[in-house]
Amino acid sequence: MKTPTLRAILAVLAAGLWINASEFFRNEVLVKHLWTAHFQALALPFPDAPANGMAWMAWGFLAAGAVFWLSRRFGLIQAALLAWLLAFVLMWIVIWNLGVLPAGLLVFAAPLSLLEMLLAAWMCRTIAPCATG
Repeated sequence: MKTPTLRAILAVLAAGLWINASEFFRNEVLVKHLWTAHFQALALPFPDAPANGMAWMAWGFLAAGAVFWLSRRFGLIQAALLAWLLAFVLMWIVIWNLGVLPAGLLVFAAPLSLLEMLLAAWMCRTIAPCATG
C-alpha cells in the first residue's frame, strides 16, 4: 500500500472517529433531554435503538469521507464550511420539514457541529497533506 493511500485511509478513520465521538457527546450528553422531550411531546418514541446508532455511525464515517474529499479541493475553512452546509444544514432542513427538530437544539448544535467539521477538515489536511498545500 502506498503511503499517500495509507495516509488518506488514516485521515478518514481519524476524522470519522472524531465526528462520531463529537456527535455522541453532543446528542447523548448535552442535548438528549431536548430530543426526548420533543419526541414525547409529539407522542413518538425516540429512535435510540442500536440500529439507529449504527446508522448514525455510518453517517459519521461517510461525512468524514466527504470532508476528506472536500479538503483535497478547497482550503481548510472552505472545506469545513461546505461540509457543514452539506452534512448539517441540509439535515436540519429535512428534520425540521418532518417536524422532529427541537428548535432549542440549534443553539448547541450549530456552533459545535461547525467546530466538528473544522477539526475534521484540519485532521484530514494534517494526516494526509494535500500535494498543493
